[in-house]
Amino acid sequence: MALSKKDRRLRIRRRIRKIVNGTSSQPRLTVFRSNKEIYAQIINDETSSTIVSASSIQKEIKSSKGTKIEIATLVGKSLAEKAVKAGIQNISFDRGGYLYHGRVKALADGAREGGLKF
Repeated sequence: MALSKKDRRLRIRRRIRKIVNGTSSQPRLTVFRSNKEIYAQIINDETSSTIVSASSIQKEIKSSKGTKIEIATLVGKSLAEKAVKAGIQNISFDRGGYLYHGRVKALADGAREGGLKF
């Protein structure tokens, strides 16, 4: 029996999470993509705490007009800005089981432009 799209993504996500782990020196940037919005968090897995988060539903991002890819880039830049203020430079990227293209890639590129290294 074939896997559904959601089950396939969750299987890939579990496989990625075996490898990618966030520490206090190098936290994990995780991405969740819905049909309309995109969310990103920087997480320290040692303490199970979210350090910084950004999403496309924030007022300053929601008010800007553009395509979903342009908005994902803005979310990445906003997240990087907050992370740099919190003293985070290096991160590990967790694509959450999504393919690395489109909105996920745009978010990663925006985070790199904002000053994060991964």
